[in-house]
Amino acid sequence: MKYKTQGVCSREISFEVENNKLKNVKFVGGCAGNTQGVARLVEGMDIDDVIARTEGINCGFRPTSCPDQLARALKQYKAEQAGR
Repeated sequence: MKYKTQGVCSREISFEVENNKLKNVKFVGGCAGNTQGVARLVEGMDIDDVIARTEGINCGFRPTSCPDQLARALKQYKAEQAGR
């Protein structure tokens, strides 16, 4: 899945989900070290755990962050799967 981010430096997040586990997470743009670190840390985690850990994180004065955008992307993914 590809998710267009809003309100952060990264422009897009792509990822795959297999058996409710997150894999192949990639951020396009943003702070390369931080986004690579987040991507590696969440690799193989259950998507519900990722949402719980990353949702609501702010970046400075911004009301969102790259990790928060990942949580939003995963919530959108779950909603789309439930609608099938």
